[in-house]
Amino acid sequence: MSINATLFVQAIVFAILVWFTMKFVWPPIAVALDERAKKIADGLAAADKAKTELSAANQRVEAELAKSRGEAAARLADAERRAQALIEEAKTRATEEGNKIVAAARVEAEQQTVKARETLREQVAVLAVKGAEQILRKEVNASVHADLLGRLKAEL
Repeated sequence: MSINATLFVQAIVFAILVWFTMKFVWPPIAVALDERAKKIADGLAAADKAKTELSAANQRVEAELAKSRGEAAARLADAERRAQALIEEAKTRATEEGNKIVAAARVEAEQQTVKARETLREQVAVLAVKGAEQILRKEVNASVHADLLGRLKAEL
């Protein structure tokens, strides 16, 4: 066999092999490659979508956190205002109660002073009667002396 015939037969075998590959082998490979490319494209699209959703979720979370921080700050400020109001109210009550106690103590002191003066007047009257009795042993008129003592007591 000559080299030309060998090359010709090999070219025919190669052409049959190319035809067979193009007809039966290449279409399933192309379909598999297309499916793979579609899956990759879908995965990338899903990843982009997830990335967008994650960004939106992060923004919502940040907005909720800011809202919660604002509410917490408002609650703290309200609690501080209430505490200050309670403190002021307690101070006012304490001041009023202290004033009542001081007024009651003054009234009681005044009553004790009046009582002490009355007792002192009675004691002075008794002493005056005893002194007058010793000085005036000669004259003993109880009604006149009682009247004099009453006037003296009123003056004191």
